[in-house]
Amino acid sequence: MSHPVMFDASDPHYVRLREICLALPGAQEKIAHGRPNFFTRKVFAAFGGSLKGEHRSPVARHSVLFLPDPSERAALLDDERCFVPAYVGAAGWLGLSFHLIGGADLVDWDEVAELVDASYRLTAPARLVKELDSRA
Repeated sequence: MSHPVMFDASDPHYVRLREICLALPGAQEKIAHGRPNFFTRKVFAAFGGSLKGEHRSPVARHSVLFLPDPSERAALLDDERCFVPAYVGAAGWLGLSFHLIGGADLVDWDEVAELVDASYRLTAPARLVKELDSRA
């Protein structure tokens, strides 16, 4: 049984996140469990998720999920916009809620790009990280 689509492809948060993710070397997108996931060999970001026990929470449904740099995890958890998502939270992933921020024009997209970049570097093959570094 396939999952229903759980996002709006015209959502400006999704559109901007997609641009950030797909600009990274070797990045691809797939829909898994009804949500967009961005990956190389492993997933490095997802648009939307859920909270343990609250699968329809707007806080998580309208968010970016990412694997933070371990040295940044505690600080991110102190940020009220961040949460531990269901399923992937046990593996260290966090979410940044767009729902709590508001419209796409209120999001600090540089911050989102930094979070995605860190997650990418933790999950992508070394050759792709090297390619990313060579772009700078």
